[in-house]
Amino acid sequence: MKITSCPNCNSEDYIKSGIVNNRQRFKCKSCGYYFSVNKIGKKIDDYYVNKALQLYLEGLTYREIERILGISHVSIMNWVKKYNIKRPYNSNYHPTYKILNAFELSEFFKDVRNLSGAGVVVTELGDKFMLIKWERFRD
Repeated sequence: MKITSCPNCNSEDYIKSGIVNNRQRFKCKSCGYYFSVNKIGKKIDDYYVNKALQLYLEGLTYREIERILGISHVSIMNWVKKYNIKRPYNSNYHPTYKILNAFELSEFFKDVRNLSGAGVVVTELGDKFMLIKWERFRD
């Protein structure tokens, strides 16, 4: 990975300053900050971050989102903390979800009984759709 500027002051005036843990170390001539090449990590696409946060707001648990998107529940928790996401609290409704393809989704909406007494949100998941339905708790 090519270093283009100091991460502390964004100066492009830096020199090599040894090797630490098999990684080249640099020293910024402007601010004296020592830094090394950023590690090349696995970055999750922003699409999945947005979907995970959206599903969290829709009432799904971290582990349910993990099973659906295939992303660690710990990553999802970290995103919720990082972006300070607060889930609205309403105990009168219970969300249920289904993963459907386009044909199954059209069949679901053809039946009017599926929509009475509930709220529905549909979100895209790749080539499938997630249908989240809120029904009132029946006591």
